[in-house]
Amino acid sequence: MALPPPRSDLTALVTGASSGIGTEIARELARRGHNVTLVARSAGKLADLAKELRELGVEADVIPLDLADGEARAELADLVKAQGKVVSILVNNAGLSTMGPVHKANPHAELNMIELDVVAVAELCTRFLPGMVERRSGAVLNVASTAAFQPLPGQAGYAASKAFVLSYTRALSGELRGTHVTATALCPGPVRTGFNEAAGISDREAESAMPGFMWETAEDVARCGVDAMASGKTVVIPGLPGRLTAAFGHMAPKDLLMPILASRHPKLRK
Repeated sequence: MALPPPRSDLTALVTGASSGIGTEIARELARRGHNVTLVARSAGKLADLAKELRELGVEADVIPLDLADGEARAELADLVKAQGKVVSILVNNAGLSTMGPVHKANPHAELNMIELDVVAVAELCTRFLPGMVERRSGAVLNVASTAAFQPLPGQAGYAASKAFVLSYTRALSGELRGTHVTATALCPGPVRTGFNEAAGISDREAESAMPGFMWETAEDVARCGVDAMASGKTVVIPGLPGRLTAAFGHMAPKDLLMPILASRHPKLRK
């Protein structure tokens, strides 16, 4: 098994743990006996989740933190150490998307997205992987998206960010061969969480662009991701629709695909 066995001094650090996929990954890891360290901006939601998870017999620590803030990110390793824990599993789940054409975008919002979706992933891997490799035990789960497999008009920065996460994780997996540390990219398609509302569109608008059969639950996505870590997979795409969508997006001629995707995006429709 690729997952380090649970131990009292070890923890699974889960970012973006206050909602959606992050919450469900934390629950899935706790059900498997792993202590968890929950990171997100919402202290109240993290505290509620930690209380729930402690009832499963694990330790659940809370670190309220804005991972888009570079100075705050730099303190995270020391904050975990101060709680008496060593990170044996790293889940980079925190992320967001902007919506609409780049020429109408808010520059601050675009750069904030890239800071969270790209820079934070690279920084936390860089900070926590050395210890895992030294101990010859560890696992990383980076949450990407099926948007990583093709450009996405209307969410240009988001799809490009997730393409980075996918490529970065594949490279990490190659580098880590023989170290007993694994890196896995989880690439879900559309998931029913609060993600769309945070990005600026309603679930109804999102579902008008993507048929209902394509949607996955956060619980199923989380279980798929943790199972993939446990088996040492490099890339996992939950659900047959997601796998077909990713394959089509990867192989289809982009000059033909881009107009289709642009015409379907809720924020680009005339």
